[in-house]
Amino acid sequence: MPWCVRKCPYCDFNSHVVPAEAPFADYLTAVLRDLDFELAERPLPEPPITLFFGGGTPSLLPPTLLADLIAGIRRRTALCPAAEITLEANPGTIERGRFVAYAAAGVNRVSLGAQSFDDDLLHRIGRIHSATETEQAIAELVAAGIDNFNLDIMYGLPGQDAPSALGDLERAIAHEPAHVSWYELTLEPGTVFYRRPPRLPPEGTLEEMEAAGRQRLAAAGYVRYEISAYARAGAHCRHNENYWGYGDYLGVGPGAHGKRSAEGRIWRSERILSPRRWLRRAGGSEAVGVREVAPGERAFEYLLNALRCVRGFDWPDFEARTGLARDAVAVPGAEAGAEG
Repeated sequence: MPWCVRKCPYCDFNSHVVPAEAPFADYLTAVLRDLDFELAERPLPEPPITLFFGGGTPSLLPPTLLADLIAGIRRRTALCPAAEITLEANPGTIERGRFVAYAAAGVNRVSLGAQSFDDDLLHRIGRIHSATETEQAIAELVAAGIDNFNLDIMYGLPGQDAPSALGDLERAIAHEPAHVSWYELTLEPGTVFYRRPPRLPPEGTLEEMEAAGRQRLAAAGYVRYEISAYARAGAHCRHNENYWGYGDYLGVGPGAHGKRSAEGRIWRSERILSPRRWLRRAGGSEAVGVREVAPGERAFEYLLNALRCVRGFDWPDFEARTGLARDAVAVPGAEAGAEG
């Protein structure tokens, strides 16, 4: 879902300001057309086990259209009945009753972009919502029966100190989310903040924030399983774990990426970025580029993802996922019998 009410100055995702006349219905028709094309070219070997609506701001979509989209995806893919269906949501776009309707449509997991519970800090990073709106959105999704929800919380914001960062985390924990994403604000190339950097906390303060946050989350029962992902028992994000495990996934919509493998070969796909151009071309080969991942790239790709996770990896999984032997990865000093 490529549209937002406003582009945040730190965001490097493929997101665009929503047009006055948002073409939501045409867009969802194009998504299904794009999906039909993908499945005709590369049929799925088995039903998907997760479905993730990312963006942009997917919670801009009217619930009736999202329900139609999920139903259309189910018809085409035989989506697993117990699939994890995640919707990314912005607290500033949630109207009363929306989460009830999203849950009725099949959404069973929500990732809410809270970022901070300090209105001044939210303003500094260009967010359109207030802390009060975040509180209201959380109450709405809990009332809708969606207890599997994530709160995104950033630290290292302009002008933030360590007590303020920990205060945001305390506010988040008080709502008992199943999952917390606790991550540092980074200045990504191509963003407004990258071109005009704000004054960020010094490195020592960032280290203090990260360490204190990690300890507080652990004390509250959240287990860190990836660089910035903390979850209660049974609440790991299965969709993201598939990415990090070098699994296959299908991506449709402008800027969407996909990875497919079969018979020892791996392909990556990438849809064109522009929503307007993609809308005109969705459902055909001109909307997507596909390239095969050479054996020489696979070890790096696998390790780049797997080493984000606390569990690391094992050699049998490396060999099964990449089609490579373990000696494809050179370990310095291994020839001399050094410990690895």
